[in-house]
Amino acid sequence: QEQLVESGGGSVQAGGSLRLSCAASGYTIRNYGMGWFRQAPGKEREGVAAIDNEGRTKYEDSVKDRFTISKDKAKNTLYLQMNSLKPEETAMYYCAAGRWAYGFWPHEYEFWGQGTQVTVSS
Repeated sequence: QEQLVESGGGSVQAGGSLRLSCAASGYTIRNYGMGWFRQAPGKEREGVAAIDNEGRTKYEDSVKDRFTISKDKAKNTLYLQMNSLKPEETAMYYCAAGRWAYGFWPHEYEFWGQGTQVTVSS
């Protein structure tokens, strides 16, 4: 059974860093596009970063040069390194996987994790 489990969330002050992890089981991430999304209370889920099955990456404009998405194929794990975090980036962060996904449309993704909370204080 395909499963994604996020970890690495927590509380950090503005300007701080966190690295989120997303461990996959039941399938091999090298064959899938993957993405990170976030959802703040009262807001719609939005795409943050994506990586396709060839390793190409894309980022939402507000996180470019601060966030880095990567895959560790040996560990079958997806990462999101987040630097210079801002209070408005407080949200639940989700990872997702889709066989041909490469973007920020949720319908591209087949599997979703349960999320990890990121709280950024000012």
